[in-house]
Amino acid sequence: MRTMPSDAFQIKALAQLVRYFGWTWVGVIGVESDYARFAIQLFLQESVRYGVCAAYTHFYPVGPSHEHIEKLLNVIQMTSSKVIINFSGEAEMQDILREMQRQNLTGFQWIASEAWATSKLLWENSASLLKGTLGFAIQRAAVIPGLQQHLAALTPSAIHRIAFLAEFWEETFDCRLNGSANAHNHGLGSQQSRTPCKGTEALHDVYSPYSDVTQLRVSYNVYKAVYLVAYALQDMSNCKAGEGPFVRNTCADPKNFKPWQLLHYMKVANFSALGEEVNFDHNGDPIAYYDLMNWQTGPDGSLDLVKVGFYDASLPAGSSLVINDSVIMWPVGKQALRSVCSSSCPPGSRIARRKGEPVCCYDCVPCAEGEFSNTTDSLDCSRCSGDTWPNRARDLCIPKTMEYLSYHEFMGVLLCAASVLGAAVSLAIIVIFYTYKDTALVRANNMELSFLLLVFLTICFLVGLLFLGKPSEWLCRIRYPAFGISFALCLSCLLAKTVVVLMAFRSRLPGSPVMKWFGAKQQRASVLLGTAVQVIICFIWLLTSPPHANHNTDYHSSTIIVECVTGSDVGFWLVLGYIGVLACMCLVLAFLARKLPDNFNEAKFITFSILIFFAVWVTFIPVYMSTVGKYIVAVHVFAILASALGLLLCIFVPKCYIIVLKPEKNSKKFLMQR
Repeated sequence: MRTMPSDAFQIKALAQLVRYFGWTWVGVIGVESDYARFAIQLFLQESVRYGVCAAYTHFYPVGPSHEHIEKLLNVIQMTSSKVIINFSGEAEMQDILREMQRQNLTGFQWIASEAWATSKLLWENSASLLKGTLGFAIQRAAVIPGLQQHLAALTPSAIHRIAFLAEFWEETFDCRLNGSANAHNHGLGSQQSRTPCKGTEALHDVYSPYSDVTQLRVSYNVYKAVYLVAYALQDMSNCKAGEGPFVRNTCADPKNFKPWQLLHYMKVANFSALGEEVNFDHNGDPIAYYDLMNWQTGPDGSLDLVKVGFYDASLPAGSSLVINDSVIMWPVGKQALRSVCSSSCPPGSRIARRKGEPVCCYDCVPCAEGEFSNTTDSLDCSRCSGDTWPNRARDLCIPKTMEYLSYHEFMGVLLCAASVLGAAVSLAIIVIFYTYKDTALVRANNMELSFLLLVFLTICFLVGLLFLGKPSEWLCRIRYPAFGISFALCLSCLLAKTVVVLMAFRSRLPGSPVMKWFGAKQQRASVLLGTAVQVIICFIWLLTSPPHANHNTDYHSSTIIVECVTGSDVGFWLVLGYIGVLACMCLVLAFLARKLPDNFNEAKFITFSILIFFAVWVTFIPVYMSTVGKYIVAVHVFAILASALGLLLCIFVPKCYIIVLKPEKNSKKFLMQR
């Protein structure tokens, strides 16, 4: 059995201590002894649990020579560790400190093992090196009643025959005890310089570590051990016949007992010593309790051992170590030294181990694209969900940016303004044509088809607005058919106008009945028929695989492109293809009628407008195929506006110029000159 806790608990406390302050890179040294080897081996095993690494492990012999200490200090200086754990006794520690002071090696955080955690002797010559030292010490007892008075009651007559006490007495009072065991052992020669003791000296009048009972730690455990035996003997004496713990309920004889019988009572003893409950586990070990001591400089420069925390093995795991940081005095500055092999990896990065080096030595690698980490020293980065993306620091996921051609951005505002302006110009021309509907120029250029074409061009300009804003299911299903049908209406009107011009001149031949097939009703029917084909294509497209809104992340990982996909590519290209067929028919017929001798012949203007139309859409197709996101929408809107504007400018602006600015040319006489 033992009253001193097992060193295994001290090692656990030390491992938790270095981890508490973030010291993951520590030096571990110790004297060549079973105690130090066991302690260091256990510390290295325990430190792995807390992510603490040993920068070095070094043993030195008992009573180290100068060469041994020099070798140790070289090892200490070769690493970046600022924290040193030392498992040794006072004597070896004195030698090390003396050499460190000679070489002016300062700025280290010493962690003391229990063997020297409260050694005031070391402080006398090495206060500057040891200030801020931390170490676990055996629990200090309350003052043992009567002990100080007992120690101070020693008299010269009581200590003559005990060499240790005699030497202590002579050193304390600087006098010589005649006939003492000390004088007999060391010879009278060394004592001749001292005067004989008077016999009236008293320990009450002086201070010495001998009579200082404020730091009784090991002594307190001796005290507990003696009382344990006493309580066991008392329990043995109180045993009643027939109620004993041994065979057939027998009791032990207090005056003639076996050691194993006393041991039984010792193991089950439970008593209070100076206010502390004393009991033992099944192995005969006490509950481990240590005081965490901090070496501080007192007002007069003396060592002040301040309790700054404790370790209680009976507390739940994770809370057994309690530290009051605010009262700790550090070796340098007002906070703990940093002692790490590699700095902590901040959120947004992960640890990358260095091959062949301890786990505490690593590099910090930023998380890959699309990944994040929100903890310090993360081993791995996690991927963000499909609709989120890491922020710039890559320490959290934020919603992805929604990209679409908005009314509020500069490009959207320009296209919106162009659409409205184009529609306004078309309406203005309608007003001009209606105002001057009875003039020769308006009447001579197929007034009804001209009004229809202007209305359809207005619709084409306004269709561009359907491509702006955030796409939705219904908007996607409207925009493509509206685009295809509006342009089919325009081109059907142009085709009808071109055919009328061409056939009008053919009908001048004697006996030609051609024009009766191209009256007003037939013209309207041809426009409806030309548009009906496009309507059927769009209707089938919407029934089979209609356009729909889609969130696309294939092009930009950090951006969600909200777009309208065509659903059926065949349907989209059929719509475009049919518009191209109508444009080709207009171009061929207009080209055939370009030289007909008449001032009101529109064939030349239609030819130019269709050429512009083709130029726009031939350019549009490759750009459309190679653009993504909101820019593909902008290209589409631009193509709609440019082609509609080409038709408007080439066909109607020259007429408006004559109607408004050259009214003298707007007469039947002028038109009939040729």
